[in-house]
Amino acid sequence: MDELGPLLARIAGGDRPAFGRLYDLTSNRLFAVVRRVLRRPELAEEALQEAFVRVWQKASLYDAAQARPMAWLAAIARNQAIDLRRRSSERIGEELDEDGIGGNGQAAVLPEADLALELKRLRDCLSRLPENRQDMVLLAYYQGWSREELAAQFRRPVTTVKTLLRRSLITLRECLDGRT
Repeated sequence: MDELGPLLARIAGGDRPAFGRLYDLTSNRLFAVVRRVLRRPELAEEALQEAFVRVWQKASLYDAAQARPMAWLAAIARNQAIDLRRRSSERIGEELDEDGIGGNGQAAVLPEADLALELKRLRDCLSRLPENRQDMVLLAYYQGWSREELAAQFRRPVTTVKTLLRRSLITLRECLDGRT
């Protein structure tokens, strides 16, 4: 996956073969990311397509100093999935209102400023974890890696990976709740 950064640079210059290669290398993992947000496969496919369109349009904005390539791609995919889920909820809400059933069907959504603050807090809390656990959390929850894939990557037993992830999540929750 070391080639993702250079591929993004080539895509920023309009290189279609590089875009195809990026798709081949990342689409399965990004599909797992959007599937965690959207339970319906057809919606996940739509979100993935929208995410890759966004990557094509925004590749020039990728900054290696800010994020690893796969984390950047996963964030785009996840945001597209959330946007699609929100739009789908709004459509369902409109249909329910037309039927006279009531309710708008929308999930609670944080205002953009609040979301940015929450993301900053999460990044700060994540940075307090040891680097290998940061990587493990990001790979598991933002890139959709299985526990078995993580075990192979980090050369640890699956049970150890599960324990480390659980402890990391507890640490993150305590940090986000202001207990550490």
